[in-house]
Amino acid sequence: MRQGLKSGMAWVMDTLRLAPIPANLPATVPFVGPETLQRRLGQPFAARLGANENGFGPSPRAVAAMQAAVLDIWQYGDATSHDLTQALAAHLDLPADHITVGEGVDGLLGNLVRLMIAPGDVVVTSDGAYPTFNYHVTGFGGVLHKVPYRDDAEDPAALTRAAHENGARMVYLANPDNPMGSWIRGTDIAAMLDDLPPGCLLVLDEAYLEFAPAGAISQIAPDDPRVIRMRTFSKAYGLAGARIGYATGHPQLIAAFDRVRNHFGVNRIAQAGALAALQDQDWLARTLAQVAQARTRIAAIATDNGLTALPSATNFVAIDTGRDGPFARALVEALEAEGVFIRMPGTAPLNRCIRVSCAPPPELEVFAAALPKALLRL
Repeated sequence: MRQGLKSGMAWVMDTLRLAPIPANLPATVPFVGPETLQRRLGQPFAARLGANENGFGPSPRAVAAMQAAVLDIWQYGDATSHDLTQALAAHLDLPADHITVGEGVDGLLGNLVRLMIAPGDVVVTSDGAYPTFNYHVTGFGGVLHKVPYRDDAEDPAALTRAAHENGARMVYLANPDNPMGSWIRGTDIAAMLDDLPPGCLLVLDEAYLEFAPAGAISQIAPDDPRVIRMRTFSKAYGLAGARIGYATGHPQLIAAFDRVRNHFGVNRIAQAGALAALQDQDWLARTLAQVAQARTRIAAIATDNGLTALPSATNFVAIDTGRDGPFARALVEALEAEGVFIRMPGTAPLNRCIRVSCAPPPELEVFAAALPKALLRL
């Protein structure tokens, strides 16, 4: 009987044997979601300020469009996202063949890496930058080389040097940056593009660009084959739960996404909501003003508690605790105990900071009341 059990287990393990690349990866996720944390705590958060969601909500026109689309949810979404693509083309003044729509920037990054990175190919990023990108690179067998931040911002010169030194196939740069909220001048990014080695693609993650000053926007030709730019409806447009974003680039690269993407991955409710949100630029302007006010309030709360808010061009604020990573981690956990969900950078020296999302005044007042209590716990 025991021998039979052993033989059966061997059959199971052989049948469920993973492919070599995932078999050698840890079973991790880039972020622990707030719902998971709430289940651990046994109660909901009073203030959800950790995921850089837009607590001011989407345009009412987007909500109405999504509600109307529910009646047709039995249908798959348009595989080409035609109407949204055409609207984006008009909004961005680009030909439609320069645009692809996907399941948020995360989904687009995964498809891009699948398209461009073979096992062993080198990818350069910043140490502490968006971990989901790294997750995709390692998942497809790429080799990551990381450079440190400089003055709490990504360092284009260091990224370029690393690309030359390591023969990089791809370089990732977020502008504005997550987790620090910093931004780089568009002219500096254009200069960086000219300095990259031949055959190296710049992945320009612009998820927070709507919140940034005009000087952060890079004036790069839309058909420049050296760069692909990614944006989302999750942040400024308030549609994080819909999972929808888009990439722009050379039409040949954009067309290549059709080789690997899930053609029915973008659902029709998300398509309807994104289209209506894009058409309501007045609501977007209102949101940007509210976010600016929230940044000011978060900075004041930090100052009131002896902490320092860093300048931000996003819908969150990095707050320097003036200590180190273990102290910031303890503060995150103390705030969780007070019913406030925030996050922090994961790499030193950035991890001396905590990161607080912009939100409506009631939630920020919860944070204001909880922060001194949390600090007293430490």
